[in-house]
Amino acid sequence: MLDPSAGWHKFKTIKRAHYSLLILTTLVLISLAAELLVNSKALVLRYQGEYYFPVVSAQIPGHKFGLDYEYETNYRQLEKLFSQQEDNWLIMPLIPFNATENDFDTGIYPPAPPSFEDRHYLGTDSAGRDVLARLIYGFRIAILFSITLLIVEYGVGVLIGCYMGFRGGWFDLLFQRLIEIWSNIPFLYVVMIMSSIITPGFWSLVMIMALFGWMAITWYMRTATYKEASRDYVLAAKMMGASPGRIIVRHILPNAISTVVTFIPFSVAAGITALTALDFLGFGLPAPTPSWGELLKQGVDHLESPWILLSVTFALSSVLLLVTFIGEGIREVFDPKHQTYYE
Repeated sequence: MLDPSAGWHKFKTIKRAHYSLLILTTLVLISLAAELLVNSKALVLRYQGEYYFPVVSAQIPGHKFGLDYEYETNYRQLEKLFSQQEDNWLIMPLIPFNATENDFDTGIYPPAPPSFEDRHYLGTDSAGRDVLARLIYGFRIAILFSITLLIVEYGVGVLIGCYMGFRGGWFDLLFQRLIEIWSNIPFLYVVMIMSSIITPGFWSLVMIMALFGWMAITWYMRTATYKEASRDYVLAAKMMGASPGRIIVRHILPNAISTVVTFIPFSVAAGITALTALDFLGFGLPAPTPSWGELLKQGVDHLESPWILLSVTFALSSVLLLVTFIGEGIREVFDPKHQTYYE
């Protein structure tokens, strides 16, 4: 089993993989804190000597701050009002729009082009929603979706694959035939049928995709376990009376873990592209959920507004490239050869 400190040191020597990990980690942290950077609510507000924190508060009606309506405060409107006053002030996020908010105050029929004056830095989509806001929130949904899908798929695939390789016999043959049959079922047809029955959601899509995604890692874990099960340390553990579960968890899995680890980045990339493809085809998350696939569809439908297609294409390509570089680095760490081709 690879020493973690030695593995990390080797990973850092692969510069593009190391820098890609730092950049991707930064992007994930930014997306997790998106409410502080992308929000139509003020971060801090001072009115008549009292301080408010709308970004972490429930809805505050407009009349609370001297506006003539009862519904939730429009903080961009309030910002203009406070700019003419000395004692009252507020601080808005860098991007003062929600990902699902329609802004028709630009004076241009949407989609509107990028404008620093209107603070739509990448323009708006066909519904008047800020493109950059939807990119950031869409990235958060995509990365959380792919990680959740990864955990479910690998949890099932590793468990079944290890037991197939360790036990063999009728259990191994049964699951081999089951996987062969199940893998021939067209995944897209199942999604289309399920979409016609229920409204797809985050967890329902995870479960549907996990039903078809666990088989790939199962084959690799079966092969790795079958090889490890014939080694002397496993035979010694059997002779000492260790249970199959203990042998798999304590002995086989730690030595076969490299098979799992090297595929993780590529599985994350596959999860992101799968969700994007489903959203593009209209079988993914329901509107108005921020989605890269939905933005990609809008970009294709509105080629006269190139900022939409260029923004989402650049974002998707960049993230997939970062994940690929990280995957190359991890694969190199677990490579028994000492030289590297990725420095």
